[in-house]
Amino acid sequence: MDLFLEGRLKLIQSKKGYRFSIDAVLLAQFAAVHPGDVVIDLGTGCGVIPLILLLTKPLGRVFALEIQPELVGQAWRNARLNRLEKKMHVVRGNFCQPPFALGSANLVICNPPYRKIKSGRINPDPQKAIARHELLGSLDALLKTGAELLSRKGRFALVYPAVRLAEVFGCMRRVNLEPKRVRIHYPDLASNAKLALVEATLGGRPGLKILPPLLGQGDFSIG
Repeated sequence: MDLFLEGRLKLIQSKKGYRFSIDAVLLAQFAAVHPGDVVIDLGTGCGVIPLILLLTKPLGRVFALEIQPELVGQAWRNARLNRLEKKMHVVRGNFCQPPFALGSANLVICNPPYRKIKSGRINPDPQKAIARHELLGSLDALLKTGAELLSRKGRFALVYPAVRLAEVFGCMRRVNLEPKRVRIHYPDLASNAKLALVEATLGGRPGLKILPPLLGQGDFSIG
């Protein structure tokens, strides 16, 4: 078990399997949440994003979807451990066929696998492989699902490699998601961009806001 947010957040994680990274924390910080929002997190892992949102923002309820049984168990235990089980509902399922009603979310959020199946070595650990490579669904499939789950003018937020930002925009517009906010993450001032945080609105009008750059670990630390 690890402690985060100055001890406010307790998290059970695997010692050798998948462990969340700063990407998830930055996404939770970036996501715009309105009071009473219903949020769906696609591929929740240990539940870190919903838990940070519930502890720092005025959420209504959050549904945390995860396909891997061990991580489903971790997310459920983490919700109980932080006394948030009444607001955080952990559901086992695949984001390609999510067990949620269409148009049921104000915000869909996701820290998806970054690598295509044929790009790089696939980790022999199943948890890490599924978290890093698009083994269970493509970016197109993920965004299509997200758009279907959103209510009118709902938002979709994700974190993705900066080098694939043009691909993200193209995929979003194919499913009527209009990019509205972007924040670029740099490891330091001497490095190229590493990550892009993107928020899109279902059926939104064109008009993109580029936020100030984000350096290092932002306002949070995962250690």
